[in-house]
Amino acid sequence: MKQSSNNKNNKYNVFFTNLANSLKIDIILSLRQKDKNVGEISNELGVEQSKVSHALASLKLCNIVSVKQNGKERIYSLNKKTILPMLNLIDKHAKDYCKCKCCAEKCGSKK
Repeated sequence: MKQSSNNKNNKYNVFFTNLANSLKIDIILSLRQKDKNVGEISNELGVEQSKVSHALASLKLCNIVSVKQNGKERIYSLNKKTILPMLNLIDKHAKDYCKCKCCAEKCGSKK
């Protein structure tokens, strides 16, 4: 039986939908620096904790981030096995191949 294109590509849609959200990307990049709790992420990004928590729940479903309980605190971390190498590959691709100005700039800095 032939699998429909929609079902076959669903994992890609879910994964890249997570990455197409600016808040989720900001969270991923924040966790790239170090593991943090929701309050730390919220303060760093200037976003309500409830929005950060909701975004983290979605990222957790795809194992883009993981969470460990530390007493009453939940510490979130980036999936260093798959997501961190992917971010490094994206950085390399942007540096070596992208021609748009925003890709040529490093995060937060201007040339």
